[in-house]
Amino acid sequence: MPMILPAAQARLASQFARIAIESNMVIGLRMAGMMGLMVQAPGEPFRMVAEKQAAVSESLFAMASAGMRGHSAERMLSAGMRPYARRTRANSRRLSAVKAG
Repeated sequence: MPMILPAAQARLASQFARIAIESNMVIGLRMAGMMGLMVQAPGEPFRMVAEKQAAVSESLFAMASAGMRGHSAERMLSAGMRPYARRTRANSRRLSAVKAG
């Protein structure tokens, strides 16, 4: 099994940091919506729970697929974080969008 190189570690750290920053933003925006400080879609609390279940299954499948193809540990971890990154980025954009009306 190949070693994780410093460049690969930097990419993983960058990917993780981006997810962490966007997750904090999403949590803050959702809390503001639940407290009535922002307009929030009626199904947002349900969506918040349901999307986590889908992200976990996608993440595990992506990691298993990468492992079965013989990829390195770095590529497996990166594949596993990708579903979370997609969701946090989409939620951050959706929740921070200015609502008309």
